[in-house]
Amino acid sequence: MNIKSAKNLVLFVLIYIFASPTFAADSSSATFLDKEARFHPVISQLGMVVSQEAIASQVGADILEAGGNAIDAAVATGFALAVTLPRAGNLGGGGFMLVYLAEENKTIAIDYRETAPLSADRDMFLDPEGNVDNGKARFSAQSSGVPGTVAGLLHALEQYGTLSISEVLKPAIKLASQGFIINYDLADSLRLSSKRLQQHPSSKKYFYKAQGQYFLPGDRLVQSDLSRTLKRISKQGSAGFYSGKTAELIVQQMQRSDGLISLEDLANYNVIEREPVCGTYQQYSVCAMPPPSSGGIHLIQMLNILEHFDLKKMGHNSAAYLHHLIEAMRSAYADRSLYLGDPDFTPVPVKQLTDKSYAQALSRAIDPQKSRRSTDVYPGLEKWVTSQSSESEETTHYSTWDKHGNIVSNTYTLNFAYGNGIAVEGAGFLLNNEMDDFSAKPGSANGYGLIGGSANAIQPQKRPLSSMTPTILFDTNNKPILATGTPGGSTIITIVLQMILNTIDFKMGVAESTAAPRIHHQWLPDTVSYENGISVDSLKLLSQMGHKISSRPRVLGSTQSITAKGSILEASADSRRQGAAAVSQRN
Repeated sequence: MNIKSAKNLVLFVLIYIFASPTFAADSSSATFLDKEARFHPVISQLGMVVSQEAIASQVGADILEAGGNAIDAAVATGFALAVTLPRAGNLGGGGFMLVYLAEENKTIAIDYRETAPLSADRDMFLDPEGNVDNGKARFSAQSSGVPGTVAGLLHALEQYGTLSISEVLKPAIKLASQGFIINYDLADSLRLSSKRLQQHPSSKKYFYKAQGQYFLPGDRLVQSDLSRTLKRISKQGSAGFYSGKTAELIVQQMQRSDGLISLEDLANYNVIEREPVCGTYQQYSVCAMPPPSSGGIHLIQMLNILEHFDLKKMGHNSAAYLHHLIEAMRSAYADRSLYLGDPDFTPVPVKQLTDKSYAQALSRAIDPQKSRRSTDVYPGLEKWVTSQSSESEETTHYSTWDKHGNIVSNTYTLNFAYGNGIAVEGAGFLLNNEMDDFSAKPGSANGYGLIGGSANAIQPQKRPLSSMTPTILFDTNNKPILATGTPGGSTIITIVLQMILNTIDFKMGVAESTAAPRIHHQWLPDTVSYENGISVDSLKLLSQMGHKISSRPRVLGSTQSITAKGSILEASADSRRQGAAAVSQRN
């Protein structure tokens, strides 16, 4: 080998290593274990749990070993994450759960999204000049919607689980009362959020040492007030949160912080079971969340558009492939801005938006050689219908799969990391800032840059629009083969899209699919986000086509996925965020 070839080989190896998502996430703290996890999924013939935090994953796996099913494990994992992953795991937020019942061959969508308080109004976040006050919309007590997590998890347990509330909550109560060892990820996250959290006395008390000193890796975090809240839920069920002592503590915190949630709001909260949004892609079936999540509709819409192109022939992450993904994303997010909202308050044209004929019309608008400008792309449904008659980043996702074939794909959130930063004094948990997911003013952007219209305007008891996309993929024999989802705010839908394309078009295993570099486009702002690992040549060609490429790479999401190959389960915890783990049932 000559010197020039040797230098090229060394350069290739360095690019391969440092372009990986593991190093993109945090090059200073990537470990050998992280790299191994990327390429070697956990494999088992028994049940599996994968989440963003290792202790919570182990809790779920232990529940499976104790004889619980996938729903029991999911609920136990959710409550454990409320203790060990406070920036996203929660009692004070909400989310969406997709449940597959193997014996019935049935998929159920559970909506436990937060609701606007009764005293909320359309213009509550506008200043005297009519502009959006983003500080109020994102970081005040008024940014909190009525929490849905406790009701949602307990609804799933009571309807589809097999164990008692006390059995399922016991691990979380122990973690809160006895404490757990803080890892690097949590210590670093609390340090980075300290300025915001320490503005509030209760948050400062719960998440920092005396005098506001930081917890360090290896320290033990005990959360006595949170433990007492969990014990009330364990003994009383939902009433232990939505009435009585915990409800009173929430309302007292609202009064101290000028918030809106009342005892009546808490008593009125309800969980809704909805029909999942399902579609097909190359004879595979996909089921995901319906509105008020925009995830399922636009995931299927983009798959319908891309079905008209030979993506495999283009090559994975080639410029041609990425160009077609971007253009499909552009069309879907344009439609999202106008048509999506809470279906209990505004009609959502689900059937039209997921219609394959509509997608075919959108696919014809894609020039294979040239990018469109988002300012020239409008929500297209009305035009199509007329022509047819002469449509967080700090969320967290986890998946569970039991040995009987029952599956849970669950995504829940406080919205921003640590929500609005306000903890409920005496109750030990943080409040969400989900009211920012409403459109405070038609045409204004929320914290993730997403544009909303009147369909997503603030109304009492309404649920804000979301991008959360817990998803289950079925093979050509209608057998489930993938449960996946991710945090990432506005990027969630496009990340799940790429997981599905990696699985179907490029036959990737779950670890390879998870590790593959990702891109994102959301109509406005008209910029392509990308991860390290996307070819420099591909990015250059995309620019030549007219795409506006972000000036720097970013990390996109953190998928927690399980796949099935016959009786064998494989799980991959995404190493883009530290601490994630897949854990198998041992017996």
